[in-house]
This record gives sequence, C-alpha cells and structure tokens, in this order.
Amino acid sequence: MENVFLLVALIATFAVIHLTQAEDHQEGFISLDCGLAPSEASPYIEPDTGLWFSSDSDFIQSGKIGKIDPSLPKTIKSYVTLRYFPDGIRNCYNLSVKQGTNYLMRFTALYGNYDGLNITPKFDVYIGPNFWVTIDLENRISGQSEEIIYIPRSSSLDLCLVKTGQTTPMVTSVELRPVPNEIYITESGSLKSFKRYYLTSSDIILSYPNDVKDRIWEPKFDPEWTQISTTLEANNSNGFLVPQNVLKTAAIPAYAVARFNITEELDFPDDQIYLYLHFSEVQSLPITESREFDIIWNGQHFDKTISPEYLKTTTIYSTTPVTCKGGVCNLELIRTTNSTLPPLLNAIELYTVVKFPQLETNENDVGAIRKIKAIYGLNRITWQGDPCVPQKFVWDNLNCNSTDTSTPPRITYLNLSSNGLEGTIATAIQNLTHLEKLDLSNNNLTGDVPEFLANVKSLMLINLSRNNLIGFIPQALLDREKEGLQLFVDGEHRCLSGSCVTEDKIPVKTVALVSSATVMVIIVVLVLIFVFKKKILSSSEGILLPPPSIKLGANVTSTDVSEISIEMKRKKFTYSEVMKITKNLARSLGEGGFGVVYHGDINGSQQVAVKLLSQSSTQGYKEFKAEVELLLRVHHINLVSLVGYCDERGHLALIYEYMSNGDLKHHLSGKHDSSVLKWSTRLQIAIDAALGLEYLHIGCRPPMVHRDVKSTNILLDEGFTAKLADFGLSRSFQLGGEYHVSTVVAGTPGYLDPECYITGRLTELSDVYSFGIVLLEIITNQDVFDQTREKSHIAEWTAFMLNRGDIAGIMDPNLNGDYNSHSAWRALELAMLCANPSSEKRPSMFQVVIELKECLTSEISMKGNGQNMDSQSSPKVSMSYDTKDLPSAR
Repeated sequence: MENVFLLVALIATFAVIHLTQAEDHQEGFISLDCGLAPSEASPYIEPDTGLWFSSDSDFIQSGKIGKIDPSLPKTIKSYVTLRYFPDGIRNCYNLSVKQGTNYLMRFTALYGNYDGLNITPKFDVYIGPNFWVTIDLENRISGQSEEIIYIPRSSSLDLCLVKTGQTTPMVTSVELRPVPNEIYITESGSLKSFKRYYLTSSDIILSYPNDVKDRIWEPKFDPEWTQISTTLEANNSNGFLVPQNVLKTAAIPAYAVARFNITEELDFPDDQIYLYLHFSEVQSLPITESREFDIIWNGQHFDKTISPEYLKTTTIYSTTPVTCKGGVCNLELIRTTNSTLPPLLNAIELYTVVKFPQLETNENDVGAIRKIKAIYGLNRITWQGDPCVPQKFVWDNLNCNSTDTSTPPRITYLNLSSNGLEGTIATAIQNLTHLEKLDLSNNNLTGDVPEFLANVKSLMLINLSRNNLIGFIPQALLDREKEGLQLFVDGEHRCLSGSCVTEDKIPVKTVALVSSATVMVIIVVLVLIFVFKKKILSSSEGILLPPPSIKLGANVTSTDVSEISIEMKRKKFTYSEVMKITKNLARSLGEGGFGVVYHGDINGSQQVAVKLLSQSSTQGYKEFKAEVELLLRVHHINLVSLVGYCDERGHLALIYEYMSNGDLKHHLSGKHDSSVLKWSTRLQIAIDAALGLEYLHIGCRPPMVHRDVKSTNILLDEGFTAKLADFGLSRSFQLGGEYHVSTVVAGTPGYLDPECYITGRLTELSDVYSFGIVLLEIITNQDVFDQTREKSHIAEWTAFMLNRGDIAGIMDPNLNGDYNSHSAWRALELAMLCANPSSEKRPSMFQVVIELKECLTSEISMKGNGQNMDSQSSPKVSMSYDTKDLPSAR
C-alpha cells in the first residue's frame, strides 16, 4: 500500500515539475481565446500545444460571442468560439506589454460559418494608429493567421479591427510572444511574416512546445531535393532558438552537381524583404569530405562562404532590406570548387517590412484620458484604441494636435458636456498638460472647483456651468482669468452655493447700526421713486408707446408703459425719414411675417434694409419691442446689427445693415444669379451662424434664445459672412437652478423643437434643434417639408436614407462630389445629433462650433494635400436612427 502512495506522489511531483517548466517557457506569453466566456474554464491548457489560453473579455469592451461550426476541418488549435463586432467602425483590444520588448504577434481569424450566413468577412487590422494587414477570408476555410514582429513604443498596445465594407469583423485568437531583442533587427519598420518553413518530407507543422517562442514552422519539400537527417540534437544556442525537430532534417539537391534553388513570389511586388537562413550539418563527415557553398540572394552574393558545422546551428540573415525584381525572390546555394558535397539547408524565414509612421498619442495623455474614462464609466464604443490617431477614428468629443506625424499627438480639447457625470472633477484632467478647452457643463458633478485646473497652463476655456459644484472659485483660477482664461460657472460673485456665506459672527451693535441705516435708505429710495414716477407720467418724451392701431396683448396693458420703454433716441427715425431712406418704398427685398423689407440708403453712404410692419402682420408690437431691445444690447459680427427704428403714429419700422447676398435659403435654391455654394463656403456659413447662436447662449447676460432659427433668417453679406436676423421671437432664459422658461409655442414649423409642443419649455437646446435642421438643408439642399418624398420631414428623410445605407444620395447633387467625404459625413452626423428629438442628446452650440471648425479644417487640409474627393470613397458612417420620434409634417 505504501508503494502505491509513493507512486502516486512521484507522478504528482513529475506533473508539477512539468507544469512549472511549461509556465516558465510561457513567461510573458499572452494567449487570448476570443469569445471564451469568463465563466467558462479560463485559463485552460490547449490540449494539442500545451499553451495556456484565457478569455479575452478583460481586454476589450465590445463585441459579441459566436460559435464555430464544429463540423468544419480542424486547424492548428482547437478553436471553438470567436468574437465578432457588428457595432462601430473600430473595435480594439488593449494589452499590457513591456515597452521596448520584441514581440511576435499573431492574429487568427476563422470564420467557421458562426452566423449561418456563409458570408466570409473582409476587414483591416491596425496596430495602434497604423494599418497592419487586411483579413480576407474568402476561400480560406481554415482561416487566416497573420504574424508580425513588433516592438511596442509604450506599455500599452492597441490591436484594432476596422470595418471596411458591409461584412462584420471577427477574431478567433490573439497571441503575443516575447522574442530576444537582439534578433530580427531591422533598419526601420516591423517584420511581417511572409514565409517560415523547414525542409522535410514530413507533413507535420511545428509550433509550441517544439518552438519555445511558438513560431509556426510549416514543412516544405521539392521533388528535386533529397532529405538527409539525424536523430541527434544540435546546439541551437545562437539566439534564434530554432527548434530541434527543424535542425534534425535538411534538404540537398537530388543531383550532387546541381544548384540548390528556391523561388518565392511576393503578394505585393514592391515589398522590401529580410531573409533568414538556418543551417546545421546533420551528417558526420569523414575527413576526406567537405560541404562548402556560396549564397546568392536575388543575384547578389552574401559576403561569407558557408560551411555548416556538425550539430551546430548557423543563421545567416540580411542586415538591410532588399526588393525582388517583379516581386519574384530567388535564393541559390552554389557548391564551391573546394566542396565534395552539395549544399544543404534546414530552414528559411522571409519577412516583409511594414512601416508604421504614425506615432501613438503621448503616453501620459493616453493614461489620463483612460483614467477619466474609467472614473466616469464612459463605455463608448468610439472610445477605443488610440484617442487621437488616425484622424478618422479620433474619439468623440476630443480634439488633438495630430498634424505632425513626427511627434506624438496631444489632446487639446475635452468635451464631456451632458454626459451624466457624477462625483468630483477627476484629478486625472490635470495630466492633460496640453489641454486648451475643457467642457464639463450640464452634468451632476459635485464638490469644489479644484485649484489644479489653474496648473494646466495651456487651458484657455473652462466650462463648468450647470453642475452641483459648491464653494468659491480658487484664486489661482481667478488670476488666470485676468490672463485671458474664459471661465464659465454658475452662481453670483463666483460663489457656487450658499456654502460660501461666511459664518463669522457679527457684533450686535454693528447689526443695530446697519439696520438703522438700511431703514433710512429705504425711506429715501421710496421718496425718490414717487417723485420720479410723477415726472415720467407728466411727460411722454423718449417713451416708445404702442401705436393706436395695434392691440395690446393680454400681458401688455396701458399700465405697462414704463416696462416697455426703449431708451434709444439716437437711433429713432421719423416716418418721413424712412420714406426718404427707401425712396418711397421703391425697391422691395422680400416679405416675412413682420412685413415687407425694402432697400434703402442713409445720406447716400450707408445701405440699409428697412422692415415695415404690415397691418396684416402676424407679429405685432410685442415682437417689435423684443427685437429692438435685444439688438440694442447685443453686438456680434454674426448678428445683423440694428441701424435704427421708427415708431410714429402707427408706423413701425426696423432699419438694419444691408446684407447684399440675401438669405441662405435663396442661395441654396439656385434662384440667385450666382454659382453653387462650394462645400467649404457652406461650412463657413454654418460656422458663422453657429457663432452667432453661441454668442446669444453664452455671451449674453442674461442668455438669449433666438426661437426662429431657419435658413431664411441667415443673411449673407458681400463676402458671404453669415449673420443671424429676425429676433422678434427671442427670449431670455435663466442660468442656474432652472434652465428654461415656460412659453407659448412659437417659431416656424419644421424647424421647431418637437419637445416644445410637449413641455412648452424654452431652452437654448431648442435653437440647437433648429440649427440642426438648417445644417441638414446646407448638406442636402432638400426642402424642410416635401410631401413627395417617402419621408416628408428633412430629418426623418435623412435618417431613412442613412438606415438604407444610401449615404451618397443625401449630399446635394449640385456639389458634384466636390467635397472631402470625411468632413461631409462628420457634418452630417453633427446635424443629426443637433436634430435629435431628445434635447438631452443634443450638443451645445459651443460644441457645435468646435465640431464645425474641425470639419472645415479637415476639408481645407485634405484638399490641400490632394486627397481623393470622391464621395463614394468615404469611410462608412455607422448611424442608425429611430424615425418614429422625428417630427411629422404640420
């Protein structure tokens, strides 16, 4: 019985030793069984290779699990599951690696008809921001496996699957194996495996554990060769660690006097090639025999004549890359005159050079933004891979200075507005040391405004409004304001809550004195108000009264005169002056809800547009008053300026600066006698209009809502600078606490925020919705309502076209494809975000301005670089819209 126990103990001991040795050999290995659920046995030992595999779920945040059809032929490893990515364009694994370590990376994709559709996928794989390889599984029933030898530039490695067509990217396994840094050295770039085989008549594919670095060696043999072999092991300690089973066999020419020749044809003729040849003499040669030969690679002699040593590995490799003429590479081994035996070869490796020119985003910035992502739980599908590059995959709500490929990009703009953020302001933000603009508005952030924000010296704008922050603004930030920092917060006097009130006790005597003084002040003020009111009632000069012909609304009565006065004598014109300015209403420019607009000039030097109130106008004195009062206190290059007004015996007129190029709608319609608006011009017009709205929302105190943003209210001057007009429906809205006022529904059907019909609430996001409709007009040149379309409303129609995949049919055909597709689709996506039926999902005008400027920059830079303008070559835009919530025709 004791012997049985002893035997069991010995077996267990040997098993542990074997397991420990296997783990030692696999140190630094990353082996991911993609799609393996964490609840299943993970990690596990793959039975054929002895490799430890684990689930990939901890290394990627997206994708779905599929099961390979078990009836398909078996491959090198026993693949059962896979991960596929139906959502998003780029999905990335993030792996922890040792910076500066040489890794052999292997990506394997076996379709296995997991979805039952028998449609094999085609997609691209990127390492970080750089393209590596295209996976095309057509006619590859056993899958496609790609290898590369790569040195990571940081401790974090992104491996990304990128959708390039209609099929769905997928992956079966991802493997990383560290290899010695002193081998596989290149002048530049990385080494993509092209061929690796050993010369044998066997059909056995060798990998781990035969190769401790898990390189895969395929067998290769030619009828013109003869195999020679040994059962003894060779010394393979030259650094390349070629497997013993590879070194035990070799090939020689079948005819002793013949040359040994191997030819390979490249997939891409212009590829540069590195060659590695492994030799080991497998025969113990008599003293009278010798084996010596020259190596000729693409017609060029290697410097050294080779005479392989018995059972000792020699590796000959190229130190500089070469190209093969016509993509055909040729290797010859030629026996020297001193040799009695033909040349031999044990194994060969061929690698093509892959250049990775784009540097990853600065490692500190990447670490900071990923920490911010984790703190706030921002699991966005677009927030994968490198944050800044390539530019077409920049994370949503980020901007970077990524134009120079020779330096790592830096994050310059972070917009997390309206993302439901909770907790305090993340300290990781201070690690974004090149950040210029930070928008954390409209969230649920709590706590103090941190002083560390003042330490980010590049910051020029911080928006913290509409949160639950408390306390005073740190003095360091106030000092930065004096240096030009724009700081947006809630509260008065830079105090964010009642917690700012000092709790120092005030002496009773001081309180009594202050109370007595206050009473005296109140009495004096009341007396002054009484006297002043009597004077006002005794004289009507300087007061703008409602004309007799216009009825006062329910909330404007004859006792409200003092409330509706407008102090503006210097801009008040008489009706006779208006007639003189317009030459007795000689030239009509158009007609709106207020009345007819006429051309005029003042003293023959200043052209103006004069809007006269018609008796049948749907707008009245209330709107007239609102527009005059607003234009008196707002001044912005993208708002039409008021030259003056007329209020005389029932005659109401508004006199504006003249906009010689009319309104945007007129230009888009093609009725104007000018050429079609270029795409870059349209983007600039959109930016101008957005800047005007941004000023009303942020620059005014109190902020203003336009309420009637539409293409006919966007006017163009002689240089096509766009300016907002028609402020008769504008209203102030409150900042802090409540962010809206209740109001009657007003505006233009089709442009009007659908939420207004339900809630009656007025917010700046109502203007954002209307602007989104205007932006759709700019992009598509479609009417806002068209009953002949399958979907009558422009937003509903655009969503319908996008869901059908008919993106090309959305763009204005008058552009004739003369636009950069990336900027066009970016603008389209922005327009649909603005026109979202839910106001919570709309961006602010501040965000809209930033995004539109990026679109224009992209358009200009791409055209300047001579990029392809064909809209059909555009990156695919993955957008899906639920049209049931979009506005219907009214």
